[in-house]
Parts: sequence; C-alpha cells; structure tokens
Amino acid sequence: MPRPLSLQILFGVGLLAATALGAPKPHVVSLGKWSAIKWCVGPNETQCLDLKVRALYVDSRLREFTLGTSHDITERLFVVRRAFRVNDNLPLDNNAAPRWVWQRGGWLLEDRNTGHVSPINLPEFDSYHSVASWYRDYVAYCGVSDDGKKLFAVVLGGTAQACTEETSWRSGRR
Repeated sequence: MPRPLSLQILFGVGLLAATALGAPKPHVVSLGKWSAIKWCVGPNETQCLDLKVRALYVDSRLREFTLGTSHDITERLFVVRRAFRVNDNLPLDNNAAPRWVWQRGGWLLEDRNTGHVSPINLPEFDSYHSVASWYRDYVAYCGVSDDGKKLFAVVLGGTAQACTEETSWRSGRR
C-alpha cells in the first residue's frame, strides 16, 4: 500500500531535524590584535613597563585577555598566559572614576574543538615572579613558597607528576 505524500514529507523533515540536532557545533577560537599597555611594578608601582596584550575570542565573544605567545600542546589544545584588569579603587571611593590596572595571571588551556577555556593550576606558581617555559606538554618554572622564603624548580609533564627541587633563596633579591 503506497504511503501518502504528506506522511513521507513529514518523515523526511523529522529525520533531517534529528540529524541536525545531533551534529556538534564547530567553535572558532582566535586571538585578537596586539595592544600596548602599561604594567606598573615595584613597591609603590612607580615603574611602568610596556606589555603587549591581546584578546582571546571564542565564537566572536571576548573570553579573556592574554599576553605573550601561545604554545601548542597538541593540534587541539594550546596554552597562553592570562592578563586581567582590576579596578584599583577602594570601596570608600564612591564617586571616583574606576582606575583600571593590568596584572599578569596564570596560564589558560584552550580547546580549539569545544571552545572550552580553563585555567591551569601550576603548583607553587607565582604570577608576579615566575616565568614558565613550555616544551610540548611539559612545563618548567621556578615556584615560590607561600611565605616567599623558598624557591622551587618545578617540572610538570604530560601525566601531571611534579618533579620539584628546593633551591636556596638569596636574600636581597626579590
């Protein structure tokens, strides 16, 4: 018995809608153009250094600000250093205009396929003093203890096992 044409069209539209809903949405992860900013350092933040930051966009939406070059871990994942702006006014300064200052942050892990951006927790990593060097999925950096009296050489690998060695902290160098 032949099916009516309207039933065949309804079945075809339902099948097409089911396959369209099951398809994963592709994400576009891109880095914007470089912008020069002033990063103030020192005890009274009197010395200002020039840094270059750029925006991290996921699907044309601003997600984070980054600094430095990105490092490819795999063809799907890459890491980049985070930068963020902080309003430096006190809560009692009600009528004052916001005073935005830039600060360096930790590292971000981006997935090009899913568009997921997540911070990486590097043990003993100090965003002010530490500089990380990447090789594939390995990272090496000098970490600082919580009290600031010990310095650690840290190497993390693909299995996230830490190899740390305590080094001496020279007084007067901070």
